[in-house]
Amino acid sequence: MSSVGTWVWVLFNLGVIVMLLLDLGVFHRHAHRVSVREAAFWSVFWIALALAFNVAIYFWMGAETATEYLTGYLIEKSLSVDNLFVFALIFSYFRVPAQYQHRVLFWGILGALVMRGTLIFLGTSLISRFHWVFYLFGALLLFSGYRMLRHDKEREELDPEKNPVVRIARKVIPVTPHYVGEHLFSRIDGVLHATPLFVVLLVVESTDLVFAIDSIPAIFAITQDPFIVYTSNVFAILGLRSLYFLLAHVLDSFRYLSKGLALVLMFIGVKMLVVDLVHIPVGVSLGVVLGVVAVSIALSLWVRAKEAPQS
Repeated sequence: MSSVGTWVWVLFNLGVIVMLLLDLGVFHRHAHRVSVREAAFWSVFWIALALAFNVAIYFWMGAETATEYLTGYLIEKSLSVDNLFVFALIFSYFRVPAQYQHRVLFWGILGALVMRGTLIFLGTSLISRFHWVFYLFGALLLFSGYRMLRHDKEREELDPEKNPVVRIARKVIPVTPHYVGEHLFSRIDGVLHATPLFVVLLVVESTDLVFAIDSIPAIFAITQDPFIVYTSNVFAILGLRSLYFLLAHVLDSFRYLSKGLALVLMFIGVKMLVVDLVHIPVGVSLGVVLGVVAVSIALSLWVRAKEAPQS
């Protein structure tokens, strides 16, 4: 059961909608290449907003709930970085012009919010009715972590043309051979066509669905309060676009991050599997997530620096 009333849900989602409308309709009304400076500003803004919400939860709902939110946010934020590698590959594969990438990510994230909200409420409902689902989620995370640990090069072999969603879309609606500005659809001789930008959006959405199936069960190991699970997910996703443009040119530097994220998933999977035998405090989970991610990033940067040619 949620710890807040319906009016809180309504106000929170209205706030998210207003922020998204301001983002697309005011700050990014015209398509343009997002600079590193602009991406850094918005990254700091979204992170600061997420942490401010965390402070509000602390005074409103208590320290334990605030720690649960922060842990969930960090898990989702860390796992979302792995999405960025795939986004970069997708944009490169389809040769998406830099000035149109923000538009794709905007609509992609809007769809991700709807999909993840649906998965969160479905997961909450299943866990509240069937306790064994908790073990199923734990096993799923353990397998996902193991797969990520063993098959990190899968993303290097990404072939969007094999995506079943793309194949179905190409059969349902004709696709223009070239981009038509920032438009997702265009009429040619009175016939509605999808543009390659719409195909890219479909690939982004279907890819995020796969990531969501891995990441959302991880937060259920921290808390089963749908409001905390949902809000931590939302704030992590809202800052994903700016984080992509900030880190797009240095993603390859974080070579061991996926290994660290794999270990995080496996730790949380084990936590869910032993939930009825051993209680692992949320503070310990927070420490493990922070520690593993920090060490994997530090190790990546250290190895990168060691390999750099000496001047």
